[in-house]
Amino acid sequence: MGMIVIACVDQNNGMLFHRRRQSKDRAVRGDILRMLNGKTLWMNAYSYGQFGEDDGNFCVEEEFLSKAGAGEYCFVEDQMADEKMIEKLILYRWDKVYPADRRLEFDLGEWKPEEFMQMQGYSHAVITREVYLR
Repeated sequence: MGMIVIACVDQNNGMLFHRRRQSKDRAVRGDILRMLNGKTLWMNAYSYGQFGEDDGNFCVEEEFLSKAGAGEYCFVEDQMADEKMIEKLILYRWDKVYPADRRLEFDLGEWKPEEFMQMQGYSHAVITREVYLR
């Protein structure tokens, strides 16, 4: 059993451009916090910068991917866990393609899709939450 990774990607699995997130959306943050229902969300200081004003249970550590335990939730933006250490992958997919120089490199065809749910965002008309299992 491994960690549960949450990430935001564009239509081409892009995550970052010049070490900056492509976008952010408060509807996504709210959905994540509702899904966690008080459970701890691990992240680094860069990611905490967008969650800092939200009411949640956060553990902020630069080396959070090596410290989070099995079954714990990790929000990733500027790094990624070893694919073998992940049991569940939750992607929030923007409805656009942005410039990107860092992408999610996993072959999602090797993962079992569990859920696809569209939601209205604040910064995007449509955001899709995709859940995959090992």
